[in-house]
Amino acid sequence: MVTLVYATAFYAATALLVLGLARKIWLYARTPAPLKIPTTPAPLTRSGAGFRVAREVVFFESLFRSNKWIWLFGWIFHVSLAVVVLRHLRYFLQPAPAVIALIQPLAVIGGLGMVAGLGALWARRVFVARIRYISGPSDHLMLALLIAIGASGLAMKFFAHTDIVAVKAFFLGLMRFDVQTLPDDPALLVHLTLVLALMVIFPFSKLLHAPGVFFSPTRNQADDSRERRHVSSRLDAAPRRA
Repeated sequence: MVTLVYATAFYAATALLVLGLARKIWLYARTPAPLKIPTTPAPLTRSGAGFRVAREVVFFESLFRSNKWIWLFGWIFHVSLAVVVLRHLRYFLQPAPAVIALIQPLAVIGGLGMVAGLGALWARRVFVARIRYISGPSDHLMLALLIAIGASGLAMKFFAHTDIVAVKAFFLGLMRFDVQTLPDDPALLVHLTLVLALMVIFPFSKLLHAPGVFFSPTRNQADDSRERRHVSSRLDAAPRRA
């Protein structure tokens, strides 16, 4: 029964995540940018604007210029999250690529960095008055959910071990529509339940800044208003008033 419940839940959550994320990206791509508004100093070419977006995604360039402490905690969290996600690919790939095998020793460091970075960002929302004022319940709930995912994963690493071979067989089976038995360890089920909650919430949450940064006109536009006329063609399709 546990296996069937979680298999069904992962199929449903995956469908919701993929379709919801695809819809949001489609809406982002369809939203017109009526003004040329790159944040200065801005690149003068489109290739330069693309390189700027890449720096923003990898290094959080604008955040670094704005606040070094927030940049440090945010970068630690995101880099650690990337390590954790890449490490978990071994549960979906058979055989796992060599690069995934090389990342495995960094699992604990990634998990600890993820929780530590999130904890510092959450403390900022609690103890800094101006940030606390603009923080809503959803901000605290998302941070709590992400910390709980990281903490439950670390708990399985140090205290409540599970059968990772069976876990991998379960997820490989899901990908092949051949459901295999999932271990019913409480710590594992808690961890998977939290991951399912994140998958369901993601397409409707503030975490959509992940794909949204690629569509930010202040970042992806080149400062070429003197050389090119900026025309938002999608506005032409809007109905005109009589």
